[in-house]
Amino acid sequence: MSGEEKDKKYIPRLKEAHEKVVEQMAKKFKYKNRFQAPKITKIVISVSHNAAKEDTKYLDEAMVQIARITGQQPIRTVSRQAISNFKIKKNQPLGCKVTLRRERMYEFLDRFVNIAIPRMRDFRGLDKKSFDKAGNYNIGVSDITIFPEVQPGKISGAVGMGITICVKARTAEEGMTYLGMLGVPFRK
Repeated sequence: MSGEEKDKKYIPRLKEAHEKVVEQMAKKFKYKNRFQAPKITKIVISVSHNAAKEDTKYLDEAMVQIARITGQQPIRTVSRQAISNFKIKKNQPLGCKVTLRRERMYEFLDRFVNIAIPRMRDFRGLDKKSFDKAGNYNIGVSDITIFPEVQPGKISGAVGMGITICVKARTAEEGMTYLGMLGVPFRK
């Protein structure tokens, strides 16, 4: 490998698109500074399995599959307090989560939008009402087998996940416009 090839750093495709989107957003919303434009700060992926209350085998299987999807080891989440109506004890493992930042979040979002979403059944677009006031977007995926990295034979039951795309934006409209320009397919 020559010195030039070593100096070239891998830049995810969506990160390159981000720079072009920032320029378009600056024109559309008349920003005085390019740092006023929205940007993705992190993506949080969380899984909670109802059967994990009785048997942690289900949670271990889900953790392996989430690690394959994200390329990052998830951490276990435990209950903070006991809730007798739901038969939950304090510090009982209930799920797992992963926080993606920098290149990994752009790579995950690119794979989610271009590979996983087209594999969903009867997909008509993502709901625009899932934004909060700060511009963060929440998506619920009922089955993780839409990702090609998942090994369906190693999962005992249907496992769903929650994806939160944390967007640093002034309003939900700016966040939605930004994600739409990056290629996230919203329902018309």
